[in-house]
Amino acid sequence: MATKRKPSFNSHNPVNDEVIGTYPIMSKSEVTDVVSHARAATAQWQRLGFGGRRKVLLAWSSLIINRIDQIAELISLETGKPISDARLEVSIAVSHIGWAARHAESIMRTSFRRPGLLMANMAATVERSPLGVVGVIGPWNYPIFTPIGSISYALAAGNTVVFKPSEYTPGVGMWLEESFNEVAPFADIFTTITGLGETGGALCVSGIDKLSFTGSTRTAKLVAAQCASVMVPVVLECGGKDPVIVAADADVKRAVDATMWSAMANAGQSCIGAERVYVEELVADEFIARAIELAATIHAGAPGEANYGPATLPSQIKTIQSHIKAAIADGGTCVYGGPKSVAAPFVQPVVLIDVPENSTAVREETFGPIIIINRVATMREAIDLSNASRYGLGANVWSKRKGKKIASQLQ
Repeated sequence: MATKRKPSFNSHNPVNDEVIGTYPIMSKSEVTDVVSHARAATAQWQRLGFGGRRKVLLAWSSLIINRIDQIAELISLETGKPISDARLEVSIAVSHIGWAARHAESIMRTSFRRPGLLMANMAATVERSPLGVVGVIGPWNYPIFTPIGSISYALAAGNTVVFKPSEYTPGVGMWLEESFNEVAPFADIFTTITGLGETGGALCVSGIDKLSFTGSTRTAKLVAAQCASVMVPVVLECGGKDPVIVAADADVKRAVDATMWSAMANAGQSCIGAERVYVEELVADEFIARAIELAATIHAGAPGEANYGPATLPSQIKTIQSHIKAAIADGGTCVYGGPKSVAAPFVQPVVLIDVPENSTAVREETFGPIIIINRVATMREAIDLSNASRYGLGANVWSKRKGKKIASQLQ
């Protein structure tokens, strides 16, 4: 009798669609089993104390740095981003591990409070304790930098962690587990599970004590609902339509340089990347001219051949195309690039100006190397337009004298 084949999926290189690896689609029962093993390891992990966990995490950090070329190459293969960008991502990620290792003890230290008149004869303290097992669901755009914060902070506090990487970057997730296990004093402290959306859903209801999720707003709603069904607290980092405000007194050259980097880096696939700019009329022409000039120096292509890589998520190409077409149809103007800038899997830079605020291109997250620049008469108008969005993840303000005042009014 033939044995039933275990479900699996492939990881592809988005540049050429080559298969990089094959990974199991873990079932609900398998996920629950992994979480049970992680729970059994919590007491021993906590008994190591802050000092013991610090040594393990710092050893892991050193190992990752020593093998930065190896993990950077894997990130590049699975996401299509340049090796230099992947190396930068790893370097920043490692700083999270070090910070968590060195500061967990002071953050979780018991603190004392005044008990107040009602309980004047008592002592009051605030104690912070590890939760137990923390689940982490990571994204594909920054497959090590984004989840490593949640992973390392949870581990440093004394929790064990079960990590579900994106189905587009499972190899990076497995690499993290394998590298951690080389320095771990015993098994099941940090475990990676692989699969599609159903596997992530299974993690939500597997008996974990908390979940950290980074991904789209649509998926976040599903994750929040599943966690709510079993009363599991959840931390969600979702999409953005991040505004940039440029006042008349800004250093325009610096503002343009930073804005274009924010908009184009990682092929625009960043939830805190610039997507819309509100620039005061007095400096708008200069800002637009410099943006066009800079866009002409930026190119998409395969790693080693360009400034940034492809759209990692194939379905994102349709969204990018539709937003460019909507911006033009609604009355906006392409001053650099346009519909022909999209040639899957690559998207060349596109600069749009004077796009109406009710356009889908302004209202919805594009997640591509597209920047919209709109003129405003006053900073009050820029603030109001920035706030008139259902997204609220990040923003940038450029002003020599009014920056803090403007920033304080952003919601």
